[in-house]
Amino acid sequence: MAFTALAAGVSGLQAFTEGVGVIADNITNVNTIGYKETRSRFSTLVTETAALSSYSPGGVRAFSETLVSKQGLLQPSGSATDLSVDGNGFFVVRAGADAEDTDGELLYTRAGAFTQDSEGYFKNTAGLYLMGWPTDSLGTPTVNKSQLDELEPININNLNGLGSASTEVSLRVNLDVDTTDNGTYTAIGELADGTATADFETNVNIYDSQGRSHVVNIAVVKDANANTWNYEVFFDDTSVVDATTHTDGLIAYGELVFNTDGSIDLGGGSTMFDAGGTALTFPGDAIPITYDNGTVEVDAGSITFDFGDDGQKTGFVQSATSSSRLSYSVDGAAFGNINGVSVTEEGIVTALFDNGLTLSVYKLPVAVFQNADGLTRRQGNAFGSSDLSGDVNLQDAGDSGAGSIAPNSLEQSTVDLASEFAELIKVQRAFSASTRIITTSDEILEELTRL
Repeated sequence: MAFTALAAGVSGLQAFTEGVGVIADNITNVNTIGYKETRSRFSTLVTETAALSSYSPGGVRAFSETLVSKQGLLQPSGSATDLSVDGNGFFVVRAGADAEDTDGELLYTRAGAFTQDSEGYFKNTAGLYLMGWPTDSLGTPTVNKSQLDELEPININNLNGLGSASTEVSLRVNLDVDTTDNGTYTAIGELADGTATADFETNVNIYDSQGRSHVVNIAVVKDANANTWNYEVFFDDTSVVDATTHTDGLIAYGELVFNTDGSIDLGGGSTMFDAGGTALTFPGDAIPITYDNGTVEVDAGSITFDFGDDGQKTGFVQSATSSSRLSYSVDGAAFGNINGVSVTEEGIVTALFDNGLTLSVYKLPVAVFQNADGLTRRQGNAFGSSDLSGDVNLQDAGDSGAGSIAPNSLEQSTVDLASEFAELIKVQRAFSASTRIITTSDEILEELTRL
């Protein structure tokens, strides 16, 4: 009996030493982002005996249980790449020598303190690479979302700059009603080639599909008919457009007819034609533009000129004051470079450009498991799947039981220091009690040897 009691005491020392180790792990990780506390559990060891009238002590054994499904507090952060999962699920990350190491194991974590490395890849403090689905510009994944091998490491630095082609120009212009026909305009194209003298001319900057800026002139000349003006729209630099389509840079021409109150008459007299002479619905149809593709390939474009509303003084007007441009607006944007990133609650990763444009490039999946507490702990505050956890299921953030992405926040450790210190005292007392079992058993054995 003394020998079995001694063995039981030794098992207590082993079990409670392991318990102290678990508590030490928890306390040292109290400030670790996304850390999940581990609890020591103890179970009885039973030694079977043939004689039911005697008792044989078996001792105790310890095992640990990580409370993976328990969520920590979400603390706001000032970094756009600090992320957390609000609810059920995990980020998908990959361990490897580098981001493109396809042999690296896919793991799952709640530790979302990501930063960009020197190559632009998103890594957390453990060096694990954040994975996501590539998307189109609208944020829709372009791959099979159910396949793990379709995930890619998040990197926005491999994007080139971004520009946006102009599609609409709105103008507010006053034309002097007292202007008379100067007699120089006799044929279409003479304002563009400089043969005729414009009574008024203004210009705007528009952008092609590569984000390059081009000056477009709008020149008008008084017609012999009352309240009627001829106009031409043409590129200042004729080399940027196809010369066979746009002679002297001309892209549109027509007549502006005004009512007696100075408002524009779009329904009864004003006209617009493209460079080829095709009549356009004024002002609804867009003007086609064919760029001259030299060293840079530029997509053909089209642009709508808004000269105002029929019968209203919202665009071009005619009055007894000097001709002038009152205001204008142009959409599109010049070429811009990446200067930031944002992540939405739906997990859409968007590249931000210094010209104000944005582009969706990735979507973060949320990995969910039937039994998250059955995941196995891995290096770097990450987890791997197991038979107990079940297979991983990739979900859109916020769908089918998956949590949403909480940008600009970090999940704190689930460790409660007060509880850990209380548990430490209990385990320490149990350890001390086990040593007393050993010393007492030793004394009994010593007495037996003296008989």
